[in-house]
Amino acid sequence: MKNLAVARRYAKALLLIGKEDGQTDSYRKELSGFADLMEREDALNQAITNPLYESSGRRNVLQAVIDQLDISKTMKSFLLLLFDKGRIGFLGSIDEFYQKLADELNGIARASLVSATALSEDTVEKIQAVLSNKTNKEIILEVEQDPELIGGIVTQIGDLVWDGSIKTQLSNMRETLKRGEGA
Repeated sequence: MKNLAVARRYAKALLLIGKEDGQTDSYRKELSGFADLMEREDALNQAITNPLYESSGRRNVLQAVIDQLDISKTMKSFLLLLFDKGRIGFLGSIDEFYQKLADELNGIARASLVSATALSEDTVEKIQAVLSNKTNKEIILEVEQDPELIGGIVTQIGDLVWDGSIKTQLSNMRETLKRGEGA
């Protein structure tokens, strides 16, 4: 839990800087790109984050990588600050929080749609439009398929869930029958 609070704090700090200098979207791309690089290149990740290596050597590796990338001075400073504060290992979580915060700032909400069967593109677009109208935000919809739902769909935006699956309806019916039998 503490790690998430730390990641959220650094993401918010970077977002505030981005709002001040109007670079929120460019920081988003730079942070995401560097986080992806660290995730993709395990040897690089180990060379920078593994405490078995000497701190000054790890910082030099980070500095050398940063110097090779086409990123802003602010992002370079941010990444070095993360290293100096012992938080570079939280980079993936910081990136996730930053993406969410930047989406909120831009009026974008990410939603998931899980259906029992494949949905047509037209149906997905209609669902996306309804969600957009309900939330007054642009919706980026991630569509998945789960045959265990039997039928229907489950949609989630943040903590809000709309569950119209037959699996849940059957489960609710079963609970209702159990309560009725016991009475």
